[in-house]
Amino acid sequence: MLAAVPSSVAIPLVVACGYVLGSIPFAATVARRHGVSDLLQVGDRNPGYWNAKQQIGDRFAVPILVLDTAKGAVAAALGLAIAAPDQWWLAYLAGGAAMVGHAWPLFAGFRGGRSVLTFVGAAAVCAPLPALVAVAVFVAAWAGTRNFAWGARAGIVIFPFAQILIEGPNRTALTGVLMTFIGLRFLQAQLGVVSDTTHNL
Repeated sequence: MLAAVPSSVAIPLVVACGYVLGSIPFAATVARRHGVSDLLQVGDRNPGYWNAKQQIGDRFAVPILVLDTAKGAVAAALGLAIAAPDQWWLAYLAGGAAMVGHAWPLFAGFRGGRSVLTFVGAAAVCAPLPALVAVAVFVAAWAGTRNFAWGARAGIVIFPFAQILIEGPNRTALTGVLMTFIGLRFLQAQLGVVSDTTHNL
């Protein structure tokens, strides 16, 4: 751990660094290298891992999976590194800032993805033991269903339940805030689809 930084410095620092990290458009960059010029114009129009995977294939999308997850992990690790013992919440703040950056990226016209993988990376750093439980559930569900998406859903759903048992309600509440952000992003995307459909009638 680095030396603790006063909150007046730490808060803007982790928010700014997290947001900039989250703003790096890895999915769009990798997709362009494989012939997809604009993820916003193809598939479900989400400029993130899942749409990119469907357009360029599982193997070529692996770097996106790793890098989008790393954005949240690195941001949360920065918050953790400069936090005093009673400032554990800085890791959540930094991870949340990375999620906001992924959703509204500075380097991609403020049109980004839903921040699921960035959340996963942040959660792994903020709550490693519950994250291990979630990974075990993910692997078991994936093996049982042969479906990556269902395995991922199972892992994410189980995470806060494992966390409240292991770490208690305070940290779990902040996890709930981050997960609510993802839910709102999915709702926003769905409303956008409905709006586009209405305009085409």
